[in-house]
Amino acid sequence: MVDQQEPQFNQWYDEHTVADQLIHDAAANEAEQRNELSLRPQFLREYIGQAALKEELNVYISAAKQREEALDHVLLFGPPGLGKTTLAMIIANEMAVHIKTTSGPAIEKPGDLVALLNELEPGDILFIDEIHRLPTNIEEIMYSAMEDYFVDIMVGQGPTARAVHFPLPPFTLIGATTRPGMLSKPLRDRFGIINAMAYYTPEELQEIVVRSSDIFNAPIKSAGAYEVALRSRGTPRIANRLLKRVRDFAQVEGKSAIDKAIVDIALDKLRVDNRGLDETDHKFLGTMIAYYNGGPVGLNTIAANIGEEAETLESMVEPYLLQIGFLQRTPRGRVVTESAYEHLKMPYQREQ
Repeated sequence: MVDQQEPQFNQWYDEHTVADQLIHDAAANEAEQRNELSLRPQFLREYIGQAALKEELNVYISAAKQREEALDHVLLFGPPGLGKTTLAMIIANEMAVHIKTTSGPAIEKPGDLVALLNELEPGDILFIDEIHRLPTNIEEIMYSAMEDYFVDIMVGQGPTARAVHFPLPPFTLIGATTRPGMLSKPLRDRFGIINAMAYYTPEELQEIVVRSSDIFNAPIKSAGAYEVALRSRGTPRIANRLLKRVRDFAQVEGKSAIDKAIVDIALDKLRVDNRGLDETDHKFLGTMIAYYNGGPVGLNTIAANIGEEAETLESMVEPYLLQIGFLQRTPRGRVVTESAYEHLKMPYQREQ
């Protein structure tokens, strides 16, 4: 009898242990998600950096609210991680309206777009990330939606096909893209407000790191916060990601506060150097120097050499290297600059 009950007890125990672990993991994930949400500022006054852009938006938002109109359509562009999505959320909060979010690749057919637009109330915001990846047929439907607040779509096939007219409330489209050059001119021209997102200064990122450390309940010293900022490639998303990893090292080492020494140890182990260059950046520049004498060399050739997609290198790696003057684009291809040789501690080969 005991032998029969023991397997049943073990099964019951195992099931409850797994259930308890799942509840614990769910609670941990929920706490992490709350932290992620709280990292995002809610209003323009809380948003750090992008001073000129904030000043402009404040004027446009105030004017639209005074006229009781929907804000004009907004296009935000710049490298990943600079806060385009956060800014869209802030605009919705400042306008006191709802926001629907989606991405260009997610809108595959006209019905998907109509379903999104149909949920909007007057003044609401539709945010489309990666708007440069909208299918062409969807983009063409957007023209009338943005200009005249209606869409016409074909329903049915063959002889029974007919056009259906959908009137829309006045709304604001906020588009975000890392590749503005891929937007067609007709779509780009329909945005009334077009702004580039700039890289952040170390001082702005330091302020962001200090704010995030308070949210994470991970005290950080000023020098430590500045060192994280210096290695964050001018990008808040990277600053917050590095701060999380530094926090782990500080916790394991028993540090009461994150200082510069533990930041150096943690980020050196993560192979992020003092200018924010990571392993991919070093492979990118090192391959050009080792195999092509620093260039000029084509992007597809570099991508094939280091095993990365050319599109990934163009959107994720090159912008920062160009920004800090380590790379140049020429009609013949990419060229490593003398500053990059100096940073990498390699002898500079001047062109003969």
